[in-house]
Amino acid sequence: MTHSAPRATLTIGSGLPVRRLGYGTVHLAGHGAWGPRGTDANATAVLRRAVELGVNLVDTADNYGPGVVEERVAAALRPYADGLLIATKGGVVRTSAESWHIDGRPERLRAMCEASLRRLRLDRIDLYQLHRLDPDVPMAEQLGTLRELRDEGKIRHVGLDSVRAEQLRQALDLDIVPIVSVQNRYNVLDRVSEPLLKLCEEHGIAFLPWFPLGNGALTGHAVLADIAAAHGASPSQVALAWLLHHSPVLCPTPGTGSVAHLEENVAAAGLRLTDADMARLDALTPAGS
Repeated sequence: MTHSAPRATLTIGSGLPVRRLGYGTVHLAGHGAWGPRGTDANATAVLRRAVELGVNLVDTADNYGPGVVEERVAAALRPYADGLLIATKGGVVRTSAESWHIDGRPERLRAMCEASLRRLRLDRIDLYQLHRLDPDVPMAEQLGTLRELRDEGKIRHVGLDSVRAEQLRQALDLDIVPIVSVQNRYNVLDRVSEPLLKLCEEHGIAFLPWFPLGNGALTGHAVLADIAAAHGASPSQVALAWLLHHSPVLCPTPGTGSVAHLEENVAAAGLRLTDADMARLDALTPAGS
């Protein structure tokens, strides 16, 4: 029996409908997200092909490069197509391929956001996500800065990255600014963030899982490979399809620097898993482990 078809789209915040397979841009930066990876021409080809395939959520961050990838996004995609959501992140300062630190001070968050606006050549960022909560700065100050930026028209919606369920609950209880998305590590073999996912479902918050393919670790898994063979698909496509079937608020944004790999990822949206497939995949890792 075929599992119910997953929803094709998800609305982020108020009036931001996106296809439930986006594109993440970290692989357009070099090792450790330092400097560029590949040529500008290749980056442009991948980004433009994503949009051609119907992707309308492009996820990036100011520290990819740093700054390099936001500039590549603007060079490839401006003028931005109607309905194309460019999401970026701030709050992390990268100083080398091996080192970075969190900085959530209000003046730094403001400077990071304004620099992203310049690099992306946008008047407003539709989804601005706090890349990490700074433990040395009260959450209220960090969220308050993002609210000020929203009130000034520089960002439209706010999201959080790498948070625990109790931190999201605290942000919701503070009620300083609506939280419309979270980004956490999550995939078929890594469900530590399952409690966070359930909280997102409860509040209608989009969950953009990073490492949806386990940073490549899922491609050789025997169960995924077996299910993939039965569908004439790849293990990566099965892993992405599982996310789409598992929860209606999941919106993976797998990254790649290859047009061929991008096309394979996007095609995963058309893969329909059976109830038996889902049972096997669900059993791989106990929820919340």
